[in-house]
Amino acid sequence: MPSEVFQPASQVTSATYHVQRSLRHCLATVAELLYDNGHVLETITLPQRGLTRRELRQLSKQNAHWKACQPVLEESGAARFNDYDRFVLTAMGRELMFDMFGQGAADCA
Repeated sequence: MPSEVFQPASQVTSATYHVQRSLRHCLATVAELLYDNGHVLETITLPQRGLTRRELRQLSKQNAHWKACQPVLEESGAARFNDYDRFVLTAMGRELMFDMFGQGAADCA
């Protein structure tokens, strides 16, 4: 009988891994695109800031990667529109950004 170590991962575990990998890829892409377009990470990591819908449309027009990543961020719960109708990362999105880019990346001191 084969060892459990060699058993294929369950579909749920595999799907979770791919969603997290896709989400992390999108967060990295978003960070790069923000910088390329004159923004800083705090633009989306601080709940009181965020991107306006006009800025989002402009980013989507300029780069297909943004257009592909925004739905991933929203559907995963990593980003949302705040009370000011601006696009920001949620606590989970901020935590992932912090894990990926280190201290200070997801918060303004």
